[in-house]
Amino acid sequence: MKKIIAFDCDSTLSAIEGVDELARLAGPDVFRQVENLTNQAMDGEIAIEEVFGKRLDLINPTRDQCRQIGQMYLETIEPTAQETISALRSDGWECLIISGGFAACIEPLADNLDIKVIEAVPLLFNEDGSYAGYDADYPTTRNGGKPEILAKIKKTLTPDTLVMVGDGVSDLETSSIVDHFVAYTGYISRPKVVQNCMHEAKTLQKLLDILRVR
Repeated sequence: MKKIIAFDCDSTLSAIEGVDELARLAGPDVFRQVENLTNQAMDGEIAIEEVFGKRLDLINPTRDQCRQIGQMYLETIEPTAQETISALRSDGWECLIISGGFAACIEPLADNLDIKVIEAVPLLFNEDGSYAGYDADYPTTRNGGKPEILAKIKKTLTPDTLVMVGDGVSDLETSSIVDHFVAYTGYISRPKVVQNCMHEAKTLQKLLDILRVR
């Protein structure tokens, strides 16, 4: 029996929103603008594609700054993440990350959790490490991107059970694709997501009860 569970990263596997922390490194004015755009997108008030490029143009992140955020992900890992993912893996679940965040930042956290598959936005850098853009065609740069990725996984890997765990509207969008959508509310509870979720978990460990993992 093939079982796949996909996790959002920001405010789910880790307490931070990586793009907001990158913005904080760029100064308080940039941080305020980016945080506002992020919250509007995650609450479903505006489309992700409307804010994605704007945030990066404001931040202009360097490769070194992405490394700093990678360390922050490790320092703010969800308290029950490691034991939960270990228990899921022992129960036969394949774990992966699907995020609208940046692969360069998320990779250290994925390595720490021994998650091999990361679906996150590639950033481009010049030889000196300065920002050179991003893959604007990557699915998670727009609304509907996470369902698109999961639909492809469902078609190619044909899992018996498919689960998505996350805090935002972009995660909620996967409800029609997955067998179980779990709203993670340990860091933030978004009314639209909670009102329309199949399950709610305030800790990742709660997944073990929801999925009847022993």
